[in-house]
Amino acid sequence: MVQKQKFNLKNDVIFKAFFAKKGNEEFLIDFLNGLLKIEIKKIEIREEVNLEKLKNEEKGGRLDLQATLNDGIIVNIELQIQDTDNMENRSLVYAAKTISRETKKGTKYQDINQVIMINILNYKLLPYKEYVSDTVTVLNKHREYEVIEGVKWYFIELPKFRKAKPDMNEKLNQWLALIDDRNRGWIEMAEKNNKTIEKARIEMGYLSGDEELERLAELREKWTMDYDSGVNSAKEEGLELGREQGLADGIEIGKEAGREEGKRNEKVEIVKKLLKTDMKLDDIVNIVGLTKEDVLEIKKQEEESK
Repeated sequence: MVQKQKFNLKNDVIFKAFFAKKGNEEFLIDFLNGLLKIEIKKIEIREEVNLEKLKNEEKGGRLDLQATLNDGIIVNIELQIQDTDNMENRSLVYAAKTISRETKKGTKYQDINQVIMINILNYKLLPYKEYVSDTVTVLNKHREYEVIEGVKWYFIELPKFRKAKPDMNEKLNQWLALIDDRNRGWIEMAEKNNKTIEKARIEMGYLSGDEELERLAELREKWTMDYDSGVNSAKEEGLELGREQGLADGIEIGKEAGREEGKRNEKVEIVKKLLKTDMKLDDIVNIVGLTKEDVLEIKKQEEESK
């Protein structure tokens, strides 16, 4: 009997265990077919899930999934629940490291495999309505010419997917509904239209019966909750001190709390408050410590949200 599911694929321990499990290759192929729109004849998981490694990484370590398609294309998939800032730069560094690992001594440049970085995010990243965004590198004066094809990025933003009206006949939307696990009706439509999704749901039930994996998933979930709680507490403390000691001191304390927690959200909230005053843009930049471009972007997002 299939046990009741406790966790979903947004827990990155479960995500990697599910898609990297030997025998589950058809699920990853189906998902990638929906996203990449290419024929996948062969897939090789670069590293099957390793419980001992997960034990060492479950306290906040990065858990990504890497596979090789058709004897060449390297796909790296990362599921990111918290907005830890600088996702674009992080993904750039990971891509460079992946290419570096594949480039052995004597490798010819033309023989370097294409790298595709797929980032599934449980938060909004880009200031556009599309929930799936991919990149190309083109010439400035000839946008029709893609000059670098060796690396490509995909950013999938689940909050935007939830607010959209996705066509559940499309394979990618079927998988995003299953991964997000928020709309039961969408999942039922996905299962009806795609037998692989139905089979995946059954496999998820069996996976949830793995006591060791469930323990690791619980630890990962606890770390996520503790991390969020710590960040929120630091933010509230900074704001409270700011109210007590005045705006200037509060901003400085907020900046210190932001640096200590590695979070940019504190500064963003302060900028939003200052934008409602008559303070000049340059003064906001000087006080908060963000770039003028960052402040303008925050201002733009605030105006669009009204």
